[in-house]
Amino acid sequence: MSGVSTSAARVIVDGKFFRLGGQKFYAKGLTYGPFAPNEQKEMLPSREQTARDLLQIRELGVNLLRVYYVPPRWFLDLAAEHDLKVMVDVPWLKHLCFLESETTKASVRAALRQAVEACQGHPAVFAYSVVNEIPAEIVRWSGVHAVTDFIEELVDLAKAVDPDCLCTFSSYPPTEFLHPQNIDFVCFNVYLHQRKSFENYLGRLQTLAGAKPLVLGEFGIDSFREGEASKCEILGWQIEAAFRAGLAGTVLFSYTDDWYKGERQIEDWGFGLTGRDRKPKESYWAVQKMFRAAPYFPLTRYPRASIVVASFNGARTLKTCFESLVRQNYPDYEVILVDDGSTDSTPEIARQFPGVRCLRQDNHGLSVARNTGIAAATGEIVAFTDSDCRADEDWLYYLVGELLSGEFGGVGGHNFLPPDDSFVAAAVMVSPGGPAHVMLTDREAEHVPGCNMAFYKWALEEIGGFDPVFRKAGDDVDVCWRLQERGAKIGFTPAGFVWHYRRSTVRTYLRQQAGYGEAEALLMRKHPEYFNFFGGGAWRGRIYTASKFGVILQRPIIYHGLFGSGFFQMLYTPEPAFLLMFCTSLEYHVLVTLPLLVLSASIYLLLPVALTSLSISLGVCTAAAAQAELPKKKKRGWSRPLVALLFLLQPIVRGWARYNWRLTVRSEPPVFKRPIAPEQLDELESSGQVVYWSTSSEDRYWFLNRILSKLEAEGWQHKTDTGWNDHDVEVYGSRWSRLRLTTVTEELGQRKRIFRCRLKATWSLPARIAFWSACGAELLVIGFLSASYPWLWMLLLSMSIVGWWFDQEKRKILLWISALLDEVAASLKLARLQRKADPSGPTAAGTPLSD
Repeated sequence: MSGVSTSAARVIVDGKFFRLGGQKFYAKGLTYGPFAPNEQKEMLPSREQTARDLLQIRELGVNLLRVYYVPPRWFLDLAAEHDLKVMVDVPWLKHLCFLESETTKASVRAALRQAVEACQGHPAVFAYSVVNEIPAEIVRWSGVHAVTDFIEELVDLAKAVDPDCLCTFSSYPPTEFLHPQNIDFVCFNVYLHQRKSFENYLGRLQTLAGAKPLVLGEFGIDSFREGEASKCEILGWQIEAAFRAGLAGTVLFSYTDDWYKGERQIEDWGFGLTGRDRKPKESYWAVQKMFRAAPYFPLTRYPRASIVVASFNGARTLKTCFESLVRQNYPDYEVILVDDGSTDSTPEIARQFPGVRCLRQDNHGLSVARNTGIAAATGEIVAFTDSDCRADEDWLYYLVGELLSGEFGGVGGHNFLPPDDSFVAAAVMVSPGGPAHVMLTDREAEHVPGCNMAFYKWALEEIGGFDPVFRKAGDDVDVCWRLQERGAKIGFTPAGFVWHYRRSTVRTYLRQQAGYGEAEALLMRKHPEYFNFFGGGAWRGRIYTASKFGVILQRPIIYHGLFGSGFFQMLYTPEPAFLLMFCTSLEYHVLVTLPLLVLSASIYLLLPVALTSLSISLGVCTAAAAQAELPKKKKRGWSRPLVALLFLLQPIVRGWARYNWRLTVRSEPPVFKRPIAPEQLDELESSGQVVYWSTSSEDRYWFLNRILSKLEAEGWQHKTDTGWNDHDVEVYGSRWSRLRLTTVTEELGQRKRIFRCRLKATWSLPARIAFWSACGAELLVIGFLSASYPWLWMLLLSMSIVGWWFDQEKRKILLWISALLDEVAASLKLARLQRKADPSGPTAAGTPLSD
């Protein structure tokens, strides 16, 4: 055995990658054997030949061997002497229906136990693969859940024998639906020779792997069938594509053409990098070149990057954040701290890092702080993270690499719970409302969280940076949506991740959710097309987060192919039961549970109904907590009850903050005394239109841009069309009114045209809620007390007065915006037309009121 024998020399998992002795360990692997049995009946060459093989393998640039048998101790010692790690595939009869017999299952457990005991504690052991490529038809026969449970049982058994070991199981495309939860990393065998298909499938595998490292467990090319020249080319781009995609390692099949399987020597294939005589092929040198370059293949260029950290009282984790940022593996970057009026020790911590530029300002909120960072940035690319994050040292390399692909204007990545975060933080991570990325495809995102995102500076400047209205949150969502409205795409790189410290107390978590609720109200006003009536987001993509957005009621569906013969057997995960989650919402409590509880005080028959309603809410929260995937090492007896409590409180706190902002924050419209002629007023109220005559060559979009500039200059809150609406702009008046403006052009020839503007004023959401809530309350009072107090029916008259008052608010915004349009038209020398009284007249007819 080698001199190094402690478990400290073994590889550990660190986010999407591995570490060995504090340094990143990228697996550059090769399969070795099995071979015809030697004199000791071991599936290996002689010890002398093995030593020569390992020396040649080490010269190849390999640091990992994958073996398909239980290696003897001397082999592990020899591997350690050559600085090689060994991934042990434990052989057993997986091609049989192994779950049909208790005897067979017992023999599998015994085989695994013996294998792990034989290698227990050896520093050369990289990981155990408890099974390799279970046939898809066996899984289909035995049942996905039963097979998954058995794999997890084997992993637990291996860790019980060797607690410090890493465990996985080796899957392949026909069984990609198998997702055991307790494996340490995801291992897939993939043989695809078309570059685009290969790269796309790696992207899919990264999505399936989620927060775990992904290792390409087998890939290779047959020299006999493909030719050595083609083999060199394909292996070259496969290795590069794998590491550029952020894989934690690759294992090439195989070292030599000398291969023994099924008690016979295989003669009709040539996957090896060497012949049976160990003579290197051309592919040996091609792979050596790529392995020496891996994992950091050069980018096409290295544009200067600026990392912006906006912080307000973030001293608790700021030092950890800076320590990670100043050691990025990227040649040209700067770190900018924008201290947004912190009152803690943030300035003192910043002075400990001379390489960090510190900009201090009064507290103006998150968006203004980030805009300050953008203005100060000297980089072509501006990356953002938060003071409560710790970035992986290759974070910037992967973000920039994805941007340089040419497809994206922005990019983001994962944010993981740090291993040293608290048990409460782990519960918060799996509770609703955490930062999440929303994916349209395996590589394109609809949204990336602000704690991990980067953009070309020109893209941010083109949209005017972050909107200052977002002081606490929502700025990242707004930026992503505005970029996509302009045709830009947002990319996603699984390898560019940060560790994100979560809220460590219930109080701070709920305070964060209240801030998110206010941000949702702001986003809904600015991007109403992305929200439903109650303010819930309507994402086009799929949300990926450790927390569940709803209780899963349906079982996943697997496409097995005809008679279970599909090569890519995909798992289709059902959407959470969002309708059921409505029972935990503030709206449900206010509209259903609370009225039932109040009425049950007088009508006792309603008490069981009220208690049932409350029980449904509590039951949904309990079910959601039961389905939460808590980290095993961060789980305590109180963890799931805490998650259930957070599922109950979070929608109430966030919903209250959202409605509180929408109902109480008044949008004060700019009021100017603009005279309006009586005939114009009559026309406007009867038709809802204003019409202008133009002899200019400018089109409707020119007219609309002038209107928007006027609204902006006067401070009107408004939302322009993003392509999903049947109106051009929505203008917000007082708290009780809003107006939608739609324009159209009538072309009359010879540069003559008419611009029609339809103005549709309506009550705002707070006005509707106030009116109908008051109506409902009055009807309840009348229904219960009218027999004793008949005069209560007179209360309905008050609602007519309230409705009239809301209509007056609606009339005000109609007149204000009409007058604003007249001012814009006058500045452009457009003449307002008066509609003819005769409705049978030409649609384009009109009489100019002014020249």
